[in-house]
Amino acid sequence: MNKKKALIISYYWPPAGGPGVQRWLKFVKYLPEFGIEPIVYIPKNPNYPIIDNSLVRDVPDGITILKQTIKEPYKWASLLSNKSAKTISKGVIPAKKKQNFIEKIMLYIRGNFFIPDARKAWVAPSVEFLSTYIQDHKIETIITTGPPHSLHLIGLQLKNKISLKWIADFRDPWTTIGYHKKLKLTKASTKKHRQLETLVLNTADQIVVTSNVTKNEFLTITEKPISVITNGYDSVAPKIVSLDKKFTISHIGSLLSDRNPENLWKTLSELISKNDSFAQSFQLNLIGTVSEDVLQSVYKHNLKPYINVIGYVSHKEAITYQYQSQLLLLVEINSEDTKCIIPGKLFEYMVSNRPIIAVGPANSDVEIIIEDTNSGHYFCYEAYTSLKSVVLDYFESYKKNDLKNNPIGIEKYSRKELTKSLSELI
Repeated sequence: MNKKKALIISYYWPPAGGPGVQRWLKFVKYLPEFGIEPIVYIPKNPNYPIIDNSLVRDVPDGITILKQTIKEPYKWASLLSNKSAKTISKGVIPAKKKQNFIEKIMLYIRGNFFIPDARKAWVAPSVEFLSTYIQDHKIETIITTGPPHSLHLIGLQLKNKISLKWIADFRDPWTTIGYHKKLKLTKASTKKHRQLETLVLNTADQIVVTSNVTKNEFLTITEKPISVITNGYDSVAPKIVSLDKKFTISHIGSLLSDRNPENLWKTLSELISKNDSFAQSFQLNLIGTVSEDVLQSVYKHNLKPYINVIGYVSHKEAITYQYQSQLLLLVEINSEDTKCIIPGKLFEYMVSNRPIIAVGPANSDVEIIIEDTNSGHYFCYEAYTSLKSVVLDYFESYKKNDLKNNPIGIEKYSRKELTKSLSELI
């Protein structure tokens, strides 16, 4: 029996690094098992802010991958300031008071001249190329995934030209995504974003989101069917790994300027000053891009001798760090807009069986998942006494060589189970 074809339109694909690429890389891996042939459409010459060549090995053999040239404005922006262009393209936007003149100009141009985002120039040539390809190859379903949300405009125009089924996948929300407030948007630009968001949500046949908070937000805009398919885990434990000798707390991923849990740094600083055993054993690992604001905050609390800033590592290396760390740290921005954000690393944290300490906004989807799966403790930014007590309890278990975790019900977050849900929509 011939498999049903699904065209997946994505900006991020190996060798791009980061969580954005892994969601669809894994869907593509498992879709054939559910009777669907994935065809992937990506840019030929992308300007990826993070590169992870190890992910190239995970691309399934025999997959059709289509590529078209893209015009990347971040390459031109790098002529003004290579450092600022790379930083902003990673989503690390400096605090307003610390932005230099070039950064302010870049943010204004990015926000008001590139709506919905800097990849908008890829829309027209993609529609032209794919219109013919879809009809020639009798493709009945297309899937667009954003950010960048300009890719949903490709789906919108194809839907208006050709009779097909369009699934719009939102890895993050659109107008309420955290960095929008930092883009110096004019009222006209803000209105344009909302108009495009409404048009996409009311034209797509099916909408997929990664959290219930985003689903509830979109339900106020559209009556189209919305399904929640979270990110998940597909990691294989390293063959040989032993726990760190030190009491390591590891954060894996980007620590943006606003992901700065001051009370945690304060807690750790006090434990170090009042507990000699803790001071001799403790180490804070920051693995990934870390903003200067966060580093200065950590240093302010006298943690510099205890911090190990490792920087970006491959996904494979990140998995190893997860399995060998004593505790895993997850931090989200303390904002109403970030309650819907469920980092992909949460699920990989859970399957590594190491206890999680998470800090973020109250009543978030992450808080619910951690509680439901018994995979750690979740704290609001204001928490102090309870946070200190939990860290100390974990440290006492560490000293007894008995620090472990017993998550429950995490099987539903496996990439294969999630792909099964997706296949039913296709």
